[in-house]
Formats: sequence, structure tokens, C-alpha cells
Amino acid sequence: MRVGDIASTVGLVAFCLSSGTLASPGRGYYRTRGHELDYTKTAEAAIDSMNQFYYDEAQGRWSPEVAWWLSGFALQDILDFMHKTGSRKYIQQARDVINAQKAPLPWWPQGEGNFRADSTDDTGWWALALIRMFDLTDDHTYLNISIQDEQYMYKYWTSECNGGMFQDIKNLSYKNAISNQLYMLLTASLHNRIPDDTEHLAKAIATWEWLEASGMLNSEHLFNDGLAETSDGVCYNNKGPTWTYNQGVILGALTELHQATKNKTYLTAATSIASAVLSSKALSLSSILTEPCEATPEGCNNDQQIFKGIFAKHLSRLSSVLDGAPYREYLEGNARSVLEKDQGEGGLFDVGWAGPFRNGSFEKQASAVGLFVGLI
Repeated sequence: MRVGDIASTVGLVAFCLSSGTLASPGRGYYRTRGHELDYTKTAEAAIDSMNQFYYDEAQGRWSPEVAWWLSGFALQDILDFMHKTGSRKYIQQARDVINAQKAPLPWWPQGEGNFRADSTDDTGWWALALIRMFDLTDDHTYLNISIQDEQYMYKYWTSECNGGMFQDIKNLSYKNAISNQLYMLLTASLHNRIPDDTEHLAKAIATWEWLEASGMLNSEHLFNDGLAETSDGVCYNNKGPTWTYNQGVILGALTELHQATKNKTYLTAATSIASAVLSSKALSLSSILTEPCEATPEGCNNDQQIFKGIFAKHLSRLSSVLDGAPYREYLEGNARSVLEKDQGEGGLFDVGWAGPFRNGSFEKQASAVGLFVGLI
């Protein structure tokens, strides 16, 4: 379902050529200021393509056949774009998505709606989007729902593995990196928006202390996917993949926690993880961000296709608070590679940011949008 005003290929190319925009027929566009990319226009074009090809207006989400949480991150993408640029181009779409998705979930009616899902990580993605919606609108309805979601997630923090929350609510199983990283980011973000708050700050700090001591942070300063447990209850690193989003969300959480406390040890921890990704031959091949699944015969599944955009978003946030923005050059190199080597018909992007383009998907597009929006 088409959303917004998207030019036809012929009209778009004509506009690009007349305005100094780099373009090729049928392959979208990106604008330049001199020799520099205009990331605002680049991100806007990528969002428009995401909406044109993948947004289902009737259901209020993108590609309804894939996992629900993915639309939560795409919503973050467009809200971050508006927050950074001052545009309100997609604000009605954001309201429509929230109104549609806050209903009780058909597969988890016991959550009773308001984004309370059957997993803590799915809940966390949407709660973070609502915080950004609050930032844009100053409507406390959105903030209050995110507070309710935090309380819902916290119910699944247990004593197993000396703390941490379960990812799988239905089966009360699997303590992993992403659920706890999202919870840390959520609680730190709530603290930074609630006057005189102490509860959420304490939870954010406790979550970081647990994550750091859990065993998931390996000797290479990268987070593996989660924990396994022996028959006698001893928890240990399951040696799962070091997905890029597991490195990304924690960067955002540590940056938010530094904002709350001004404690520079959180930035030190974040830079250690970020530098580990950039120096990893598996995750940053020839200085281009790479997902572990890209080299496998089966490739990346729908969830995994969005991971790099999540990392890029949070690396951009970290870089922006460090002296000299040390990671911006790396991110800009990735953006140029995506645009020059990984762009297909209609301004769509593939999963491999070094190219070549083979086919697009909603998740691949949202990932590229995360990269571009981060650079605004």
C-alpha cells in the first residue's frame, strides 16, 4: 500500500538530474551537498520506498507475514527520522500503526494489548518506539504505555542465572542478551524522561551489572546470543552467534545510562564493544558491517536481515556523544557502499551491504533506513 507522495521512476530521475542528485534509472536516489551525501533526503527516499512496497495500511504494519516486532523497529526508524529532522511527514502513519498494534495480540490475548507480547524482547521493541512517540508529541499516553510495558517485562526477571529476565514468556525460558539489553535501554530511557525517577535508573544499572557478569560478554568483548543451563542449574555462555544487534542495543543502553549518570565507565564499556565489532573479521569484513548468517548456505532469515540497521542506529548514537565522532567515518563508508553497490529497482536494498543487490525485503529496507537515519 502506497503511503506519501512517491514520484514515478521517470519523474524521479528527471528531478534528480536537475537538482544535483546522484541517480540511476529505476534505482532510487540519494542527494548530495557538494561531495557529501544528504542523509536526510537519502533516509526519506528509503522510508518512502519501504512504505510504497511493504506497508499494509489496512493492517497498520509492514509485511504482516513476518514477525510482529520487526514493525516495531521500523516504527522507531520513522519516528527517529522525524525527531532528528523536525519533519512530521509520517506522524499520521505512526498514529495509525500504534492504534492498530496496541490491540490484544491474536496469538497472545492474555497480554491484554498495549504491546504486551509473548516475549519480553517483542514487548521491548514497541515500548521503545512509544518513548520516541512521546518525545515527538509530548503526549503522556505513550509514555504511560511504555511504563506499563516495563512493568510487564520486569515480572519475568527471576533468580535463575543470578538474575536477568526470560525471553520466552509462554514457556518461562531462555535468558538471552537481547531481552535484557532492550530492558536496560528502556529503563534508562524512562529515567531520562521521568522527573525525580530513581526506580528505573536502579533497574537499568542492575541490568547492566547482571549482563556484564552473566558470561554472555565473551573474551573478544562481544555478546553471544544467550545462556544455557546445566542440569544442576549452572548458567553459562551458549556460544551462540555474536549477532550485530546484540552489540548494537547495548551501545544504545550504555549511552543512555551515561546520559543519566554522567559516569564515563559506561562509555568506556560501549567503546570496547563497538571497537570489537569494527575490528572483527567476521562482523566487519573489509570495513563493511556483516552479519554472521550472510556467509552461510541458508543465508539470513527475516529477523536477521534487520539486525545491522539496529547496530548502525545505536553506533551512531554512541559516536555522537564521543569526542570527534570516531565511528561516523565507518558508518558513512557503509552508507556509500549500500547506495553504490547494494541498491536495486525502486530504491530497495539487499542484506549484504557490500553488494551485489539480488532482491529486497521489508526487513532489508528497514535495516538500511536505520543506517541512513543514524547519520542525519
